[in-house]
Amino acid sequence: MPNVGFRFASYINNYMVLQKEPAGAVIWGYGISGATVTVTLYQQQEAIMKKVTSVKARSHSWMVVLDPMKPGGPYNVMAQQTFRRKNITLRVHDVLFGDVWLCSGQSNMQMTVSQVFNATKELANTAAYQSVRIFSVSLIQAEQELEDLAQVDLQWAKPTSENLGHGIFTYMSAVCWLFGRYLYDTLQYPIGLISSSWAGTPIEAWSSGRSLRACGVMTRGLIQSDFVTGPSKYSVLWNAMIHPLHNMTLKGVIWYQGESNVNFNRDLYNCTFPALIEDWRQTFHRGSQGQTERFFPFGFVQLSSYLSATSDDTFPQIRWHQTADFGYVPNARMPSTFMAVAMDLCDRKSPFGSIHPRDKQTVAYRLHLGARAVAYGEKLIFQGPLPENMELLADKGLLNLTYSLEIQVQRQHNIFEISCCSDHQCKWLPAPLDTVSAQSLALNVRSCRGTPAALRYAWATWPCEYKQCPLYHPGSALPAPPFVAFLTDLRPGAHRRLAE
Repeated sequence: MPNVGFRFASYINNYMVLQKEPAGAVIWGYGISGATVTVTLYQQQEAIMKKVTSVKARSHSWMVVLDPMKPGGPYNVMAQQTFRRKNITLRVHDVLFGDVWLCSGQSNMQMTVSQVFNATKELANTAAYQSVRIFSVSLIQAEQELEDLAQVDLQWAKPTSENLGHGIFTYMSAVCWLFGRYLYDTLQYPIGLISSSWAGTPIEAWSSGRSLRACGVMTRGLIQSDFVTGPSKYSVLWNAMIHPLHNMTLKGVIWYQGESNVNFNRDLYNCTFPALIEDWRQTFHRGSQGQTERFFPFGFVQLSSYLSATSDDTFPQIRWHQTADFGYVPNARMPSTFMAVAMDLCDRKSPFGSIHPRDKQTVAYRLHLGARAVAYGEKLIFQGPLPENMELLADKGLLNLTYSLEIQVQRQHNIFEISCCSDHQCKWLPAPLDTVSAQSLALNVRSCRGTPAALRYAWATWPCEYKQCPLYHPGSALPAPPFVAFLTDLRPGAHRRLAE
């Protein structure tokens, strides 16, 4: 890097939120090699903390880790470079301490508040949320990992109807904003939201070379997919839109992506997604000098529904792979994760196409429940009922399913199917609901004349109409997620435990 002037990193600016205790926030920037840099934190006119470091020779960068701070503010940050008796001073003001969340993914994360249901009302609802600060990364690609952002779309700002609703798919993410707003309602202290997403992008663009190699992802050929409309070259968005943030101390990440992998490396998604999470965690932990938790909470949205001309099961496969084929999170391969099920939030009439449902409020609400449980340790129900035991009563032609939570049948719409095998051929047949009790149900499997091999639920691109899937938890209104379970080792009358 050539000799650079004295400056803060691109995202250290007025109105920013820095990560609160128990972590220490990282302040860094560039300067003259060998110069001394003193960083001072002020509350009003009083200096309450001072850190001294020097500019590294090779990278021309400097960095300090602040002592952990309680949530609140405002504070001012001053950085002074001293070199050969010459001083240069930089200042940023109205800095808050709170929780910093990074929001990333493709178009459903990129959709702005102006595109969601009740947009006018949502855009007007900012006065109570002036401590929820927003920042948006520019759409940039790079062949190599960048240390700092090349460009910023929206510098740290207080929310306004203008910066939240800045056109369609530009600036601030609606899911990110609404998630932060719900969190603020609960936590009542500052929240920093960083939006870094790009429509029509596969996971490979957001993944480092390391994580792709770990999954055996081969060098890309040409992509033939309707769903890939943005950059698809491996690692280019990781390099330019995520890696430059890795020195920042974060609380966690939320992610909404997967549509662009429906027809591209779909079978690898059960590796590429957990690998991305693991790699981001390692990189942010290391970059922040160990201040970002090694297993920071990572939330994501399971794919919603889409009006497709074909009736294949590519969408359900991605939904399943999003959980590393467990059907739920957290799990052994995806610790400290949380998921918002969205298959019941379909939007037939979305002006942005059914692939872009407008109800982002429910998505964000379900995500924030997961964050409250996984990131903040609150005891609350954050996911719908999961199947726990399966029992085949062959003589009665029934299959009993026991769930982890109380279940409510919202609608007698049959989306259970049983795989029935005979003569080495298997076929999926409907398995209608027979009886339902508080926490279990029985399915009629008499239509299967052969051997029942597997059971699946909601295994369709568009499994139900809006908030009308069959099974929900009655108290939280959270839907039971889709699943597939194999019965091959299940003898008649035997139990099988599903969710470990």
